[in-house]
Amino acid sequence: MIRFDRRLVQNFDWVMVAAVLVVALLGLLNLYSATHLSRGYGSTVFIKQVYYFLAGFGLIFLIVLVDYKILIKWNYPLYGIMLILLLLVLLVGGEVAGSQRWINLGFFRLQPSEPAKLLLVITLASYYYRKDTGKGFTLKELLLPMGLTAVPVLMILKQPDLGTALMLVFIFVSMTLFVKLKWSTLGVLAGIGVSFLPLVWQFYLKPYQRQRIMTFLSPESDPLGSGYHITQSKIAVGSGATFGKGYMQGTQAQLDFLPERHTDFAFSVWAEEWGFIGSLFFLACYFFIVLWGLNIALSARDKFGVLLAFGVVSLLFWQAFINLGMVLGLLPVVGMPMPLFSYGGSSLLTTLAGIGILINIRMRRFTTP
Repeated sequence: MIRFDRRLVQNFDWVMVAAVLVVALLGLLNLYSATHLSRGYGSTVFIKQVYYFLAGFGLIFLIVLVDYKILIKWNYPLYGIMLILLLLVLLVGGEVAGSQRWINLGFFRLQPSEPAKLLLVITLASYYYRKDTGKGFTLKELLLPMGLTAVPVLMILKQPDLGTALMLVFIFVSMTLFVKLKWSTLGVLAGIGVSFLPLVWQFYLKPYQRQRIMTFLSPESDPLGSGYHITQSKIAVGSGATFGKGYMQGTQAQLDFLPERHTDFAFSVWAEEWGFIGSLFFLACYFFIVLWGLNIALSARDKFGVLLAFGVVSLLFWQAFINLGMVLGLLPVVGMPMPLFSYGGSSLLTTLAGIGILINIRMRRFTTP
């Protein structure tokens, strides 16, 4: 139901919009630097990202028109659409660099694993809201959300896309720990998770993914092969020193040493050109969004709003955490863009849709549930 309550307009979260604008504009600035020497490709990528940026902000204003509680009713249909799209990727999806992750719509290349993150948040928030009795969830009550998470995780691993699959697991773990659990249930869950690791390692990870995980412990052992990404990223970040080399002056990016510099390693470009001070500024802006989102979660008008906002914040936090760990060589290279900052239409639109949900929740905290 669309409402035009004056209180909704008065409580529109312009602070969140301003913070998101700052980070997204920094991303566009960085994208131009990373791609402007790429002989035509760079200008195309930049213009596309501007279009995604404008479409994403339009999406925010559409999302805030509808009360977020309508998602409780539509969560399972949305989940079903997610599975259909993930199945279509495996059946007819386009393959790029050995990965089958995209559906070509002509005007847009959709990566269904990106909206799958947000749709899983909605699904889990709806389930925990409906089933919460205040006594703590039992293992039996967690079987369904475990299954709802496992199905898309396994489908995404088949693409293969280890980074996004891990994100879904982190979302499930974060949201499950956020609700009340019995200690015995927590112990069993941990045991189940550990027991599945060897199976995933043996049957779902591709050889190059296993090699990347092993290489990150010692990238110097294969600097021109599986350790190349980490090595070049660490050189870029380290050479930025305190104040950086200057805009469009980074040698690793401009001389084409740094791979995936407009997507997974966009932050490496930023760190080289703007240094430690510039990196701190970016991280302060980004994690302000995370903390502001957490504040929205804690002040939501109802339990569903709390769970939904916390899930979106978890998505924003873990994706940035994994990306930073990856570009600094502290985590394996798993393919994870920096939200709002890296190039990618599906990623940017999904993130801005999540921001729209956060603003929606904050706008309605003063209205009657």
